[in-house]
Amino acid sequence: MTKKKILSVAIATYNEEKNLGRCLDSINGWVDEIIIVDGQSKDNTPQIAQKYSKVKLISLPNPMMFHLNKQKAIDNCRGTWILQLDADEVVSPNLKKEILSLVRQPLNHIAYRGFWINRRNYFLATFLSKGGQYPDPTIRLYQKGYAHLPCQSVHEQAKVEGAVGHLKSDLLHYADISFSRYLTRANRYTTSLAQDLLDQNTPIGLLSFFNYYLLKPTAWFLSAFFRHRGYVDGFPGFVFALFSALRFPIAYTKLWELNRAKRQSNSNDDWES
Repeated sequence: MTKKKILSVAIATYNEEKNLGRCLDSINGWVDEIIIVDGQSKDNTPQIAQKYSKVKLISLPNPMMFHLNKQKAIDNCRGTWILQLDADEVVSPNLKKEILSLVRQPLNHIAYRGFWINRRNYFLATFLSKGGQYPDPTIRLYQKGYAHLPCQSVHEQAKVEGAVGHLKSDLLHYADISFSRYLTRANRYTTSLAQDLLDQNTPIGLLSFFNYYLLKPTAWFLSAFFRHRGYVDGFPGFVFALFSALRFPIAYTKLWELNRAKRQSNSNDDWES
């Protein structure tokens, strides 16, 4: 008798009590194990996780490079296949069917070691369809031992040893359940970007000022709203294009502050919520 293949889910969490239940409900009952590495949350995230029978909860410190804990969750999975999720993501019914159909096949019938999955991003009470926010593919399903996270950038993709395919169904992403939540996350990422600019010895001066305050944000807005047709999403598409473009002057301002104070970024406060 062929040994049953195990489908594992890897999740890293920190203060995700508002999101985690919705994520776990979408995978409850059809995956074989759920590995959650929690960065010592200060809310009820651990208690919510422990309500689900397939969950194994591991508590570790919460690093600024959050992918370190994601990789620890991946490392602790025992499955033949690993589905890596964020706590603010939901597996759609169609994606569930597609994943189960895939992992039930013999490995020698599958030409790929990993798979891209398209994401639908929730913003201002709707799912964006344009503006570079859809299909927003991300590598999230892979065979154990054939993929890892480089843990160098918050926007990085998993590195897969072997061919990578593409699933048809969508992962639902509820990162920005409110505009206030969007601004909180934007504060985090611009702090991280400012530190990257500091590490790269980005100069402070008139040319870089115009680059980060005028050229980069203008080019980004025009690309997101017109080239990538963000206007199709109406007001939410305009707001997303505008505020995502503003990350450049915000990060540059934080870089100026770091240079002025002659210090490294201290982003603990930015990552508290």
